[in-house]
Amino acid sequence: MRVADDVRRGPTERRWGWDLIVVVGLAFEARIVADAGMRVICSGDGRNLAAALARAVDEDCRGLLSFGVAGGLDPALAPGTCVVATNILSETTTYTTDPEWVRHLAGTIPGAVCGPIAGVAAPVADPAGKQALNQRTGALAVDMESHVVAAVGAAHGLPVAAIRVITDPAARALPKAALAAMRSNGTTDILAMLRQVMRQPRELPALVRTALDARAARATLVRGRQLLGPGLGLADLAARATASFGG
Repeated sequence: MRVADDVRRGPTERRWGWDLIVVVGLAFEARIVADAGMRVICSGDGRNLAAALARAVDEDCRGLLSFGVAGGLDPALAPGTCVVATNILSETTTYTTDPEWVRHLAGTIPGAVCGPIAGVAAPVADPAGKQALNQRTGALAVDMESHVVAAVGAAHGLPVAAIRVITDPAARALPKAALAAMRSNGTTDILAMLRQVMRQPRELPALVRTALDARAARATLVRGRQLLGPGLGLADLAARATASFGG
């Protein structure tokens, strides 16, 4: 999986004729949706995401979705909780997601909560930073892709949605070993993680806990993708619109 300018088309996307681009930050997230009939852009460190996404949008595109894990900002949200964005906040702008799509996503994914998601350019790894961002914005979760997706969607007049699952909750810091393992292309550098653990072995319990949190988040993402099926909810809205128009 290459960085953000790697755009893949699933084999089933034209079965329902409702072209969706899904943006993820990590390679494992891309694998979850790779067979669901979508074009997938893996952002990695996000440096080229805006340009790559803008290039990917063509006349067949009918919607953009931000999909993957997120850091928790609301202390009440446990690892594995799915947040469906009602608004996406950047440093300067608040974007509104597509209300009908949001209702469909929240009604399909068990236990999903709806609320604002903040987008940032760099990881918010410590509890103090998460608390400050929560108090300033009211956002439930934070990631590094959703605000870019929302901005490109607004520029092209496309419906936007975000499905983000909590992996590191608000009260926990991301271990340095976990941050060291993040490659710029969204894959995991195991050797870098092990080197960091050897330098700071006291981080090992926190790293194990982080791995368990990530496992819970991944399970929610997989389950949500399975329940939503091809199109991740956008295809269902297209079918409803077609039926309504025909009726």
